Amino acid sequence: MNCYILYDEATHQCAIVDPGAESNYEEAQVTQFIDEQGLTPTMILLTHAHVDHIAGLKQMCERYKLPVTLHSDGAKLLSQAAAYGSVMGFEVESLSGLPTQYITEGEILSLGESKIECRYVPGHCPGSICYVMHAEKKVLTGDAIFHFSIGRTDLPGGDGALLIERLKSQILTLDDEYEILPGHGIPSKVWKEKKYNPFLIGDF
Repeated sequence: MNCYILYDEATHQCAIVDPGAESNYEEAQVTQFIDEQGLTPTMILLTHAHVDHIAGLKQMCERYKLPVTLHSDGAKLLSQAAAYGSVMGFEVESLSGLPTQYITEGEILSLGESKIECRYVPGHCPGSICYVMHAEKKVLTGDAIFHFSIGRTDLPGGDGALLIERLKSQILTLDDEYEILPGHGIPSKVWKEKKYNPFLIGDF
């Protein structure tokens, strides 16, 4: 699972995206990078609330005294994290009472002097948000889209037709050179997914 640190070069404010650390070592990799770069975390963002993306969420929220920020449709998944994790083989602490704040489709977040657009792309699961950085031509897609693939839709709340529709309208409408940074695996580009992704080819 890919955890990302977004930071604003002017102010050194940063956002931790999908803190999925399953061990002290993985958590230390995140905190060490933040410390070495002299960054100040001001947001903890989720692309979605599946257990592999939130295994280290409670520790990060407590360490930096920040709420978790996600789409309200993901609140149910977040509340069920501990039970869901035990089924999937992940140890996740109960997140009951964890401070939360909700974002909406199309909302623009401020990270220092940088802007992050929130695009709602459900289908893999409810509450799935993609974060677009237009100035850098990058988009964090969570598990909505991967290099030449898309997120699985056979888990509770999944909807394959909805996912494909939202990817075509919200992600593949970005400029061809936007870099796709997924929740698992290697980066891609919008033009590559238009041309080679077997789930998305056509209508462009």
